Amino acid sequence: MIVGIVADSHDNLDKIKKAVGILKKRNCELLIHAGDWVAPFTIPLFASLSPARVMGVFGNNDGEREGLAEKIASLGEIRKPPFITEIGRRKTVILHEPDLVDPLSKSGEFDLIIYGHTHRQEVRREGSTLIINPGELGGWLTGKASLIVLDTSALSWEVVVI
Repeated sequence: MIVGIVADSHDNLDKIKKAVGILKKRNCELLIHAGDWVAPFTIPLFASLSPARVMGVFGNNDGEREGLAEKIASLGEIRKPPFITEIGRRKTVILHEPDLVDPLSKSGEFDLIIYGHTHRQEVRREGSTLIINPGELGGWLTGKASLIVLDTSALSWEVVVI
């Protein structure tokens, strides 16, 4: 399964459009957003990935949670973190803030941990767990917008800078 992973888009419509274009070309089947979408008006841009599903968690800057949940309902789902799910036969936990990353990775219970919040990209392994922070899609803080394209069958990934 080809999965696009983003975080911290912070209403940057231009970067969201570019990310969606890239993920369409890669035949993305699922988009995971690790929080800080910010406003519901961004959801229709993510919806253009259809038929790919969209799922993720709320971040600390997501004030309009009801609006986000309503807008995303036809595409997938958004939940409070931690969001535990299975993606491409991989037991996965999606977070926004990194507080639980180390204890969850050390537990050995997860194949994949995805988080955001720091605006800093990180891909590393802790035992058999792959830990991914895609960096910031919005590019507001670091000036560098990025996403990750993940192939769940091989747990291989590619960093894409927009």
